[in-house]
Amino acid sequence: MTSIGRERPLNECVVVVTPRSFGRDDPGLRQELESCVRTVEYRPGPHSAEALAGLVPQADGLIAGLDEVSARVFAAAPRLRVVARYGTGTDQVDLDAARRSGVTVTTTPGANANAVAELTVALAFALARPLLEGDDRVRHGDWPALRGLELAGRVFGVVGLGRVGSRVAAKMSALGMEVLGYDPNVASPHARLVPLHGLVAEADFISLHAPLTSGTRGLLGRSLLATVKPGAALINTARGALVDEEALVWALDAGLLRAAAVDVLVHEPPTATHPLVGRPNVIVLPHMGPHTAEATRAMSRMALDEVLAVLSGRQPRFPATSGEAA
Repeated sequence: MTSIGRERPLNECVVVVTPRSFGRDDPGLRQELESCVRTVEYRPGPHSAEALAGLVPQADGLIAGLDEVSARVFAAAPRLRVVARYGTGTDQVDLDAARRSGVTVTTTPGANANAVAELTVALAFALARPLLEGDDRVRHGDWPALRGLELAGRVFGVVGLGRVGSRVAAKMSALGMEVLGYDPNVASPHARLVPLHGLVAEADFISLHAPLTSGTRGLLGRSLLATVKPGAALINTARGALVDEEALVWALDAGLLRAAAVDVLVHEPPTATHPLVGRPNVIVLPHMGPHTAEATRAMSRMALDEVLAVLSGRQPRFPATSGEAA
């Protein structure tokens, strides 16, 4: 199936926008979109496939955040010609269904890479020094002598050396850390490439920056966690499903890992009883890595350009392919 026969002039198109931060740091982008098409419908998400399917029957374009864009959504949107992912990961988009429906899917590669890399650095510091505990105890009237460790001289392992991972490697190297890297396809001048099992066995910090694919889902499971360096800590700012969360809880309970910091989970938001939430040695953040003023401005600009390009009959700059990094 193709989109032939459903093209309509740009100024007659309807575009649905679900990311809450689209245009927030540059209102001119919203004004530009609104001036180019007939209707812009702001429907803050993220949405399940069922909810999103109810929002897109009249849509020619969709700017999507972490929404579940499944075959059901494409079936409900006969006029849809483009899904512009506000970000880089496409694990929430059924690319096969998009292809069958003749819908172009685009991403915003690199727009949030530095933002996520900087958050990774912040989490490394928070795992090295008890910053959150110190603040909490002072707020409760205590003045404790809290000890930590220094990053300089430690070993930092980067799993995935794409746009984010390569930046993390450079930043950690600049902090005086020995950086190990694992990536079957990419090298970095700031990391010594090693096999994954070697990285896990040597690194004081293991940081995940791989794309989520069928081959990387559950990449960090019990068998690999059983071989970690004693006292290591885990950081995940990529995709929650890269980690077997039950295995992670097991590794923490067994003392194989001393701590973890995650900005992503398999299911977001988590329930109140999620086993990683509330643990004293685990930091759980609300998927805030991409959300800086600079990154949201860049993602908004790129997503807008891609939607307008496709709806105007032009080729997009960044068509999606499976296995893109976060």
